[in-house]
Amino acid sequence: MKCRVFLCAFVWIICAGCSLSESALQDGLYVFSDVSDFSKSQYGWEADFTDYPATQEDSMKFNLRSDYTNLPANLGSKKAMMLSGNNLSDDLFMFMKKKVTGLTPNTAYNIVFEIKFATNAPSGSSTAGGSPGESVFLKAGASNVEPQKVILESNYTLNVDKGKQLDRGENMIVLGNIAGGANIQDYTLITRTNADSYVPFVATSNNAGELWLIVGTDSGYTGTTTIYYTNVSVVFSATY
Repeated sequence: MKCRVFLCAFVWIICAGCSLSESALQDGLYVFSDVSDFSKSQYGWEADFTDYPATQEDSMKFNLRSDYTNLPANLGSKKAMMLSGNNLSDDLFMFMKKKVTGLTPNTAYNIVFEIKFATNAPSGSSTAGGSPGESVFLKAGASNVEPQKVILESNYTLNVDKGKQLDRGENMIVLGNIAGGANIQDYTLITRTNADSYVPFVATSNNAGELWLIVGTDSGYTGTTTIYYTNVSVVFSATY
């Protein structure tokens, strides 16, 4: 019953476009949302990269780029968050992060994500370096400490547990891959969420009532991936 109520609340809040300051109460279930429509604003999201060499000469070869910019021409002139990189390490992680405030301190929240993005990676395509679609995994999660890249054994790595490629971590789950469909020629908008099958994710807010959201791609494809995020909708629920 709680699962059904939560999913109904997720649909209702996303459709209503509520902000984090608003809440819904049903059967003791408090629900909060954070919706980022990048056609309107960057909403405080910041981009970064990990799982590549920390030396400047080597890292330059990865051609890492991020920008708040226009979508590809075939999708119109709206803004999006663009991340791009050449995965020479066979494990490149390209991510965005944002701090959410106003939550109840030290409280466990069930979290549902809905991520909309543009991809040019076709389904069913395979190269010597793997599949540009099925070998690149979209992940989402949250942490009560800021996700940051740190240097470990001469490589940039993440200070929170994102898991590796297809495997989930303590702080992130896999929402699927970035394959956009068979024989696509241009960028295509697709959606990934953990609401459909209700893949559970729980994160606990810190003493200040904060959580850091994190969304990114964990790549097993040796090649260049460029992705445009158009919308990140997140629903937090807690029982009291």
